[in-house]
Amino acid sequence: MKRFNQILCVITRPETSEAALDRAVTLAENNQARLTVIAVAEPISIGMGIPDGGPISKELQAAMISASAQDLELAIKNYQSRLEINTKVLVGVQFIEIIREVLRNGHDLVVKSVEQLDWLDRLFASEDMHLLRKCPCPVWLIKPVAPKKYRKVLALVDVNDAYPELELRSRRLLNQHVVELATSLAIADFAELHIMHAWEASGESAMRGKFIHAPEEKVSAYVDSVRRQRQSNLDKLMNEVNGHLGPDTLDYLKPKVHMVKGGGRKVIPQLTKEIDADLVVMGTVARTGIPGFIIGNTAESILHQIDCSVLAIKPVDFVTPITAWD
Repeated sequence: MKRFNQILCVITRPETSEAALDRAVTLAENNQARLTVIAVAEPISIGMGIPDGGPISKELQAAMISASAQDLELAIKNYQSRLEINTKVLVGVQFIEIIREVLRNGHDLVVKSVEQLDWLDRLFASEDMHLLRKCPCPVWLIKPVAPKKYRKVLALVDVNDAYPELELRSRRLLNQHVVELATSLAIADFAELHIMHAWEASGESAMRGKFIHAPEEKVSAYVDSVRRQRQSNLDKLMNEVNGHLGPDTLDYLKPKVHMVKGGGRKVIPQLTKEIDADLVVMGTVARTGIPGFIIGNTAESILHQIDCSVLAIKPVDFVTPITAWD
């Protein structure tokens, strides 16, 4: 299933980027896509009375660029017989230069090894979070020890329909994109496909609180009505995806659908660990103040609790705050 045309793979440290590069090469082959592999060198700032842009800082910057270029050539050496790979060294803040490269050259996927902060025991560092929030194309963050073939792929969807119509349409399209992309990746790796929606009945705890204390049968009826509505929305989503992909696709995969009651911060990491997912595919929005999708602190809370690779997708109407040029 052809999904991507222009893939951008980011090499941070050669010793931890092998899984990301291997996945990018395989994906480029399967999609007949162009592959560009880049490294981002930090800009040299001398200080100590030595001006930036002077001969010494220029020499140091040139040396860093040369070293990064050599690392790139070494990293791609074993893959060059399989396909043509373009390489490039950029200079600047990593996530900004990655996004600018996407904007300037129309890349439709970024593949990158996660930045590990061992001293904080976190999988996703600030650079990764910036990419998840601000990159306009899908971002695939891959664990350095990720398996070459995934066994279990988990797609996260939000079928809550309590949004304005324009917002709701955008989210429905994003849900479809998440499930369809997760489906194609599960097929490619002969993996199990799991689809999850985390839901809550807004106001349930207040209805049971001492100030309202509604009768239990009334609360239960309300919660059940929310559950049934979400289940109906989830069934509708699966029918729409089935119509796009063709019935044989989902019949072959037989995806396991999970509708789990509880806050996303808690139940999403729980299910991810319970099924031992290798990859989580999710939709993200970068705006704050809009509940439902995984954003801001909620994203950090979830991503710092899971121990697997993540493929994050933006809505079609998302506009990055980063510009293509300075």
